[in-house]
Amino acid sequence: MENKKIKILVVGCGNMGASHAKAYHQMESEVEICGLVSTGKSKEVLNAELENKYKLFTDYYEALEATKPDAVCISTYPDTHEAYSIAALENGCHVFLEKPIASTAEGAERVVAVANKVNKKVVVGYILRHHPSWQKFIELAQNMGKPLVMRMNLNQQSHGYMWNVHRNLMKSLSPIVDCAVHYIDVMCQMTNAKPVQVSAIGVRLTDDIPTNNYNYGQLQIRFDDGSVGWYEAGWGPMVSDTAFFIKDIFGPKGSVSIVANKASAEGASDHIDSHTKTESLKVHYADIDAENEFTKPDEFINLQDEPDHQELCNREQRFFIDAIKNNNDLASHLEDAVNSLKVALACDESVKTGEVVRL
Repeated sequence: MENKKIKILVVGCGNMGASHAKAYHQMESEVEICGLVSTGKSKEVLNAELENKYKLFTDYYEALEATKPDAVCISTYPDTHEAYSIAALENGCHVFLEKPIASTAEGAERVVAVANKVNKKVVVGYILRHHPSWQKFIELAQNMGKPLVMRMNLNQQSHGYMWNVHRNLMKSLSPIVDCAVHYIDVMCQMTNAKPVQVSAIGVRLTDDIPTNNYNYGQLQIRFDDGSVGWYEAGWGPMVSDTAFFIKDIFGPKGSVSIVANKASAEGASDHIDSHTKTESLKVHYADIDAENEFTKPDEFINLQDEPDHQELCNREQRFFIDAIKNNNDLASHLEDAVNSLKVALACDESVKTGEVVRL
């Protein structure tokens, strides 16, 4: 594998699939796209952006048989993730898979079991793990003492194309399952602790989605070190874009917050670049003197390496290709992906039952 191009089949050509395909297109010395797969017109649109270089397919399984790839990049809706991943693995392919790893915990565990059985790599698209500002955010949060209070949200006033995307996503999962896996993963890294209890609320604000789903939800998590966290997510044209972007942590020693004035501006809530922007980190210290006045000024950390969404996808794909070429151990990566999904699904259960769920 070290001396030949890795043949990759790209499945799903919407937002994330297109970004991953563009990453592969830029890596043509190492990677060869052997096909683009989608059920609609997105593959033609993407191929035109990529110089019309690639074969197009409508059916995933036919494409898998016809192209015989070394790896498959799956960016389809979550209810296909398990079946598509297992088919790729059983055909001898490595897999890059957009989050969540599956639509059920059992499905996620089956994907991992098959990957281990056939000795192939699976990388799940936890894009924030590749963002230097988020890595710094986590590091600073870990210095604020224990327990931590973690407050996060990402509400999207979706309209136009993005409302179509979100409505289709809600045929499989709620917003707090689809989005929260990122932020549950971040909270687990910040605390290095085990989630032990969740509670959540949700509400269906539109008849445009399945009757058993909801387009706004908020979850609360309690960790075994005493830390607590909340996360909320809403999708739809009715969602407020005021205070839709909160990333804020505090502990006994102070607080650290993402201050993203441009990314949190009015009208930016459903723009994909705004979801990963940090712009600067504000660090506040709790140290006080005898008069209870602060003894240290707040600090603003502006990191020079602030990748946009496409560059983050490029970094994800370099991580994937490196894992294939160097046989990197991804056991902990997959364990974290499964665990964060289990917590998110427990929150979904809490919404639907009205009960606290103990993990």
